[in-house]
Amino acid sequence: MAEKEEKLVFERPKSLLPVVTNFCPGCTHGIVHRLVAETIDELGIEGKTVGVTPVGCSVMGYNFFGCDMIEAAHGRAPAVATGVKRVRPDNVVYAYQGDGDLASIGTAETVHTATRGENITIIFINNAIYGMTGGQMAPTSLPNQVTQTSPYGRDTSSAGYPVRICELLSTLDGPAYLERVCVDTPAHVRKAKKAIKKGFQYQIDGVGYSLIEVVSTCPTNWGMTPQDSFEWMRENMLPYYPLGVYRDVLAEGYESVADAALKRAGDSKIVVEGGAQ
Repeated sequence: MAEKEEKLVFERPKSLLPVVTNFCPGCTHGIVHRLVAETIDELGIEGKTVGVTPVGCSVMGYNFFGCDMIEAAHGRAPAVATGVKRVRPDNVVYAYQGDGDLASIGTAETVHTATRGENITIIFINNAIYGMTGGQMAPTSLPNQVTQTSPYGRDTSSAGYPVRICELLSTLDGPAYLERVCVDTPAHVRKAKKAIKKGFQYQIDGVGYSLIEVVSTCPTNWGMTPQDSFEWMRENMLPYYPLGVYRDVLAEGYESVADAALKRAGDSKIVVEGGAQ
């Protein structure tokens, strides 16, 4: 009997290095890493891609991705990515950041990189807590959420309310594409992959700044099993951080970010007479 030819249905992305991960069991960083690596492979851009990782659970990214990687100071990944992209505009540049990094110490870099419309891609992991440093309250921690520094729950009267990054950046004219996804089910993983790939493709096509926010879990610092953490995320985080597209200038019918910004300027004389730039 002739041997049947085996069909390869799944393999490790070539842009994801064959090393042992340091992520906790149930952490979704590994899933997102695979999606980013698959995207780099499918677009054939590994040789010209530069990734930037700051401080936090993403700090060891240079051990996992096969492309060139740069380590940035805490919160400064968008600034570093901006510098790389401006000096090497033909490279594909992305930053991979957590919520404590992007939405706290790096808030200024996040907002100003977005409003300038820098042609880079940001992968943003939102697990509502500081992961690497022991589980402190993050800017994205939910009201009443218990953390190491809010043992009685986040008190909004003293700590304020969580930062919703996609909603915040959607008020700016600079971003080309903003979408919030998660990776708790196969269907959601496929949608997240599509969003990440679009963010990279928009950069390649020169459309502009993209940020893909991934609502994630942190079983270790939440003190839950991986299964329970996914359920907690669905019951608490997804209602507060709704999934979906928050900005897509091309899908909205505009030719470019500048065209969309000009439309939103209304009847401002100096803006209208100056035209899209």
